[in-house]
Amino acid sequence: MKAIYCEGCGVELQSENKEKAGYLPKSAWNNEHVICQRCFRLKHYNEVQDVEFTDDDYLRMIHQISDTNCLVVKIVDIFDFNGSFISGLQRLTGSNPIILIGNKVDLLPKSTNRNKLIHWMKKTASDNGLKVQDVFLISAAKGQGFQEVEQAIEEKRKGQDVYVVGCTNVGKSTFINQLINRSSGVEDAITTSYFPGTTLGFIQIPLDDHSSLFDTPGVVNRSQIVHYVTDKDLKLITPKKEIKPKVYQLQDKQTLFFGGFARLDFERGMKQSFIGYFSNQLMIHRTKLVQADEFYEKHVGELLQPPSAKSLELLPPLVKQTVKIPHERTDIVIPGLGWVMIPEGGITITVHVPKGIHISIRKALI
Repeated sequence: MKAIYCEGCGVELQSENKEKAGYLPKSAWNNEHVICQRCFRLKHYNEVQDVEFTDDDYLRMIHQISDTNCLVVKIVDIFDFNGSFISGLQRLTGSNPIILIGNKVDLLPKSTNRNKLIHWMKKTASDNGLKVQDVFLISAAKGQGFQEVEQAIEEKRKGQDVYVVGCTNVGKSTFINQLINRSSGVEDAITTSYFPGTTLGFIQIPLDDHSSLFDTPGVVNRSQIVHYVTDKDLKLITPKKEIKPKVYQLQDKQTLFFGGFARLDFERGMKQSFIGYFSNQLMIHRTKLVQADEFYEKHVGELLQPPSAKSLELLPPLVKQTVKIPHERTDIVIPGLGWVMIPEGGITITVHVPKGIHISIRKALI
């Protein structure tokens, strides 16, 4: 019998084992639109079921692209560029041309210089070994920037297939749903959610008689906090509206807590501003450095929330990294959470993040 694939996540459908990916009751095979039980429960009840795929399985699927002639559309989360950038993508996709798209531009403050951001994205991609043909800024959720992207895809694919790739939770499926909706009026054609790993196989959408657009499984980057929190906490740390920067005037020997997920200690330097760019729902607390350890032990999961008690069971212990900040506007980026901008620099800070999460330093974007 010819294999049939879930319209929601792309996995091959089967009715033999409820515990395996792609399970569909035999009674549902004749439905007009067939989706697996996992996608059905995710779509209607917001429940997510674990699957047997490993991180390497997703990478192997993406590597199949290197054997094709196509256009690759790489999507990153502007709010978490470093955490959502796939290292080694050029090796996975071969010599195929690549367009880089920054999603969730609607979350950045309106004062953001978009030309500067595009230039930074091009340079950062190049520094990471990825040669891109063009860069675009969009909001997949709101449909911003799609006219330019549609024109670029049509011009650069030259009649060939298009593969959309990206890390988990960057908005790939939302991006494709927006394209489908704009061209055919069909809404929510494929399954989307907050949860990592929603797409389990290649989902094929015909572009014409000879070529298709493919949604691919999200590549897992374990250096993002998203993989160590419950779905409830994930919704709190994932921005939904334009970020409202929070400004704190700190003297040395003071500490900022970002919920209970991370901590920044101002070790040495002149008094200055620290500007936080995080989800508006994430609580930030200030205290004295000398009592920060005790404060964390006493209040994590309660006053310092999120994380909830359930996320605390998943979250690795906090480890620290001390950094000297140069005399220039600098961002301290915590993958999957946000960043702190330090306008003047010339100071020493210590950042505490869950073990396995790697902070990065960059010239300020805003």
